Amino acid sequence: MRIIKLDAIDSTNTFLKEISSADVIEDFTVVVAKHQTHGKGQMGKIWSVERGQNLTFSVFKSITFLSFENQFCLSMVTALALKKTLNAFNIPRLSVKWPNDILSADKKIGGILIENVINQNQIVSSIIGVGLNVNQTTFDNLPRATSMKSLLGNNFDLDEVLQKFIDHLKAYFLILETGKIETIRKEYLSNLFRKNKPSTFKNIEGQLFSGFIKGISKTGNLIVLLEDEILEEFSLNQITLLY
Repeated sequence: MRIIKLDAIDSTNTFLKEISSADVIEDFTVVVAKHQTHGKGQMGKIWSVERGQNLTFSVFKSITFLSFENQFCLSMVTALALKKTLNAFNIPRLSVKWPNDILSADKKIGGILIENVINQNQIVSSIIGVGLNVNQTTFDNLPRATSMKSLLGNNFDLDEVLQKFIDHLKAYFLILETGKIETIRKEYLSNLFRKNKPSTFKNIEGQLFSGFIKGISKTGNLIVLLEDEILEEFSLNQITLLY
């Protein structure tokens, strides 16, 4: 496994995408930066962290075994690998907030952004971006953010945490590559934040509505039971799950 360590970069996802398009690189090549000037989050949000205190990295994976329709499996295995990594360090009350934020209780400790390279409706490769709050303890204007140190009180070795994650990611990809998608889906659903609990959502018009999270569709849409007892699917750009 090749690890490229950078002091500062605009985005590890962008950097890894550029080098993978210019040359053949091996699976699980990692680009990790002490500081990202334009780290990416879901829906164009910026992932901002203190220099050298957290993990901001991207992983390259060739994807030739997975159908276009099943691409949400990449989000599921990454989220589960990140959760299992945090389990190994005794981080409490972990869950996955759809689609792939990692929470401790109701506070965000990590996030994932996956960017796929697709050719003729076939996934060619994937850039898996991860931001994990490790040793940072102050989060200005982010009351729902937390970190490993905030929760347990001690510093963590960033290289150790990264290696643990890569080990778990490899293990989950082995499960996925053997076609055990349903195994992955069941584990993801068993860790889904607010599953079967009354929840509040906001749609793209800014309107609030209530419902119960019942599951995830094959394509990764959230399945919600609405007040009129109708099951409806929502994509990421259609609704926001409020805490």
